[in-house]
Amino acid sequence: MNYIRGASREQLTLYTTCLDDMVDRDNTVRFIDVFVDNLDLEQLGFTTISNQGRPAYNPKDLLKLYIYGYMNRMRSSRVLEKECVRNIELMWLLKNLKPDHNTISRFRQSNPKAIKRVFRESVSIAQDFNLIGAIFIAGDSTKLRARNSKKNNYNKKKIQRHLEYIDNKLDEYNEALATADGDEKKAIEKAINKHRVHQDKYQQIQMVLEQDKSCENPQISTSDPDSRHQIVRGTITEITYTAQRTVDDKHKLLIDYKLTNENDKKAMGMMLRRAKSILRTNTFTALYDKGYHTGSEFYTANCLGIKTLVAIPGIGRSSQAPDPTYNVGHFIYNKKEDTYTCPKNRELISNGNWYKARNYKFKQYKTKPCKTCPVMTSCTTSKVNGKIVQRSQYKSYIDSNKKHVANNQGLYKKRQAIVEHPFGTIKRQWGFDYIITKKGIASASADFGLTALAYNLKRMFNLGWKPKISVLKAFFKHLICFYNDQSVCFNGISVLGNPFGKPSNKLIYF
Repeated sequence: MNYIRGASREQLTLYTTCLDDMVDRDNTVRFIDVFVDNLDLEQLGFTTISNQGRPAYNPKDLLKLYIYGYMNRMRSSRVLEKECVRNIELMWLLKNLKPDHNTISRFRQSNPKAIKRVFRESVSIAQDFNLIGAIFIAGDSTKLRARNSKKNNYNKKKIQRHLEYIDNKLDEYNEALATADGDEKKAIEKAINKHRVHQDKYQQIQMVLEQDKSCENPQISTSDPDSRHQIVRGTITEITYTAQRTVDDKHKLLIDYKLTNENDKKAMGMMLRRAKSILRTNTFTALYDKGYHTGSEFYTANCLGIKTLVAIPGIGRSSQAPDPTYNVGHFIYNKKEDTYTCPKNRELISNGNWYKARNYKFKQYKTKPCKTCPVMTSCTTSKVNGKIVQRSQYKSYIDSNKKHVANNQGLYKKRQAIVEHPFGTIKRQWGFDYIITKKGIASASADFGLTALAYNLKRMFNLGWKPKISVLKAFFKHLICFYNDQSVCFNGISVLGNPFGKPSNKLIYF
């Protein structure tokens, strides 16, 4: 049977084409090339990595390499080093430069803040092209596994268990040592020395934990020091970072991100403040899930003038009444009199004092007739004081959010479709569900920043942004002069003005 035959590997071949002809005109590498070439990396704060005795690589070339790598699911510096030798697209993009993996890795590690500024440039471009609606935004977080095992993460209880175990083992070895001789004695002494080394290590960690007053339950991770042991899903825990992100509804583009090692409770106000600064408006509506339901964050949103829709969490088990009919939610608050009325029409009053909790202040409301009420056992488990209702200083903002959610059920249902789109791509399609670096939160932020940048650029490109590269170059050259109501015109034809939005009435010729 006849087959198509390949050419002989020993035969000399003369290629009649140049490298530029081997890369399609609408290839994403051309877009990356134009995007990076028209950035002022020095102004953005990039540092130059130089090896002793030879010139440094241009930061633009290394940034191009990383953007291409992340857009094509390659984050490892060693993988990128190999691709520079065998990948035609990278040969074209880097003009046959072949940086080694150490140079590639140091560039990412040294420029976390500058990478964040490049991401902001992608958001600015999306705004200039009317790709961001700034009407509805959604926020959420996701957990990204750190390069730190659970074994190398410690808290006070874990350290105490280790030390107790070592003490017990040392007691056993010391008893055995009294009756041992010869080789057995040497083996026991070796084991004792090994345990004492571990004991010293754990005692040093214990001292650091005891001195840490930043939170109630401090942790130490020895491989990636800023990562933390957190709940990922249900009862499943991992050593992770938390990636907060804000997504615009119009085209599901990321407008902001922040990598932290904390939970969501205190994140909404910070992310809304940043969103207002980035979008330069506060007329949008922000959608968040119940993990962000915190009174102080509603207060911050109110001060910013931003409308929020945050899912309402269920009542905690400790706050439940024996009969749900008598839960606090069924008590009516009288703002003028500053009193509560219970379902049995009894009035609960306050002594006017504010009490301090950890992060807020509250008043207490109670009534003497509660102790003789026939439904007391259905209303509360407290037999001494009766029913006590607490009202925090932020309760009015919490109630306002409750009304917004009740009146906008259909709107809130859009939240998941908006905010999960980027991480459906990043975590499921690309497989970037972990942080590749392990030298602290700054390096981890650089890794996630490149991921967010790659997502935005690829998303913009896939939305249909494929103009001729010569036109694109001219656009970037004059980008700083353009606003959303302006259009770019070549030879009398509008080719780039708001290509994803409505036609512009204002043209700029150059």
